[in-house]
Amino acid sequence: MGEIQALRGTRDILPEEVGYWQKVEATARDILFKAAYREIRTPIFEQTELFERGIGEATDVVGKEMYTFRDRGDRSITLRPEGTAGVVRSLIEHSLYTQGGVQRLWYAGPMFRYERPQAGRQRQFHQLGVEVLGSADPRADVEVIAIATNILQTLGLKNLHLDINSVGNLEDRNAYRQALVDYLTPYKDELDPDSQERLSRNPLRILDSKDKRTQEIAQNAPSILDHLGAYSRQHFDKVQQLLADLGISYQLNPRLVRGLDYYTHTAFEIQSDDLGAQATVCGGGRYDGLVAQLGGPETPAVGWAIGLERLILLLQQLQEPAVSSIDFYVVSRGEAAEAQALVLAQKLRQAGFSVDLDLSGSAFKKQFARADRSGAIACLILGDEEAANHTVKLKWMASKEQSAIPQTELLANIEELRSQLTRGKQKSE
Repeated sequence: MGEIQALRGTRDILPEEVGYWQKVEATARDILFKAAYREIRTPIFEQTELFERGIGEATDVVGKEMYTFRDRGDRSITLRPEGTAGVVRSLIEHSLYTQGGVQRLWYAGPMFRYERPQAGRQRQFHQLGVEVLGSADPRADVEVIAIATNILQTLGLKNLHLDINSVGNLEDRNAYRQALVDYLTPYKDELDPDSQERLSRNPLRILDSKDKRTQEIAQNAPSILDHLGAYSRQHFDKVQQLLADLGISYQLNPRLVRGLDYYTHTAFEIQSDDLGAQATVCGGGRYDGLVAQLGGPETPAVGWAIGLERLILLLQQLQEPAVSSIDFYVVSRGEAAEAQALVLAQKLRQAGFSVDLDLSGSAFKKQFARADRSGAIACLILGDEEAANHTVKLKWMASKEQSAIPQTELLANIEELRSQLTRGKQKSE
C-alpha cells in the first residue's frame, strides 16, 4: 500500500511555521478587540443555495470553484468558499439585527475553492475577515480599511498600497454594464475565452482578467466612475475625504470590481509590492443588498477578508521566525529521579512556568545537548543522588552557574524563582 499524502491544494502547517500564524492571529485579535469587534464562528459547510444566491451564479467562484456534494439526506452541501455569506446567514437566522445599533463581527478559519494551487493560494486556505452590518455611513467603509491597515502595519509590513473604486448601486451598475457591453462587443473575438463567456453573463469581471490582450482592450473601456449616480458619487467622495483625514494614502482604480456579485459602492484592495504578481493581501467592500437578498431586512454592510496563506508567505520573506523560549528544561535519569521530575515539572507548569520535560531516558550528555538547543533559561537536573535527597540542581543556561537546592524550597519560593528567571532571561539577551 502506497504512502498516503495530503491532497493537492492542501498543506500541513508545521510547528516551525505556526509561530507566524500565532503572531498574525494574536495581533488581529488584539486590534479587533480594542475596536469593539466580536468574534463569530460559523460552520465550514452550508446549503449550496446560500452561496449561489449570495455570491452569484455567474461568478467564477460558484460556476467553477466550489466544493459541492450531496449528503446522505440528498441535500446539496458546499464547503464555504468565503466567509461573508455564512456570517449574513447567521445574522438573519439568529436575528442579531434586533439587538440594535451596528454589529461589528470578525471571523477566521478555513475556506475551500477548487483552483490551481500556487504560492500563497491553496484549495483549502484560511481567511481573517470583518463585517460591519447596520451602517450605510461612509465612516464604516473607512473604519474597516483603517483597521486592516493597522493590522498589516503592526505586523511589520511596509510596502503596502491601497486601491479603491466605487461600483455604485444596482442602477449605476446596470447603466455601466450596458456601456461596457457596447464597448467590448466589437472586440469579442479578441478577448480570452473566459471573457467571451463573461460578456453576456458578468461583463464587469472582464475588467479583472489577467489575459494580456484583454487587459489592453479594457484599458480604454468606459469608467464606472463616470456612471455613478448622485448618491453613489457623494458616498465615494466622502470615503476619499475620510481616508485623507486619517492620513491613509490611496489610488483610484476604476478597473477594480472584485469577484463577487454582492458588492455595492466602495470596493478596495490592499496590495504588497513584495509579493510579485499575487499582490493582493486584503480585499473587500460594501454589500448593502446582501442581507435582504438572503431573506433578512434591508441592512447596509461593509467588510473585508485577508488571505492568511499569502500574508504568512510575505511575513516569512520579511521576518525571521520568532524564537520561543521556555523557562525550564528538566533533565532526569533513573527511575526515582524520573518520577520526581514529572511531579516537579507539573507543579511548575501549574505555577505558570513553561517547562519542557525530557522523556527520552537517554544519557545525561544527550539530554544536556537537547537542553542547550531548547532555548530554555534554566535547566533542572535530577539524578539518583538528587532523587535520594529530594533536591534538584538548578543550572542557568547563559552563565552556566549551577546550585543544588531542596525541591520543596524551589516550589515554596515561586516569586523569587520568577525574579531569577527574569534576570536570567535578561542575561541571555
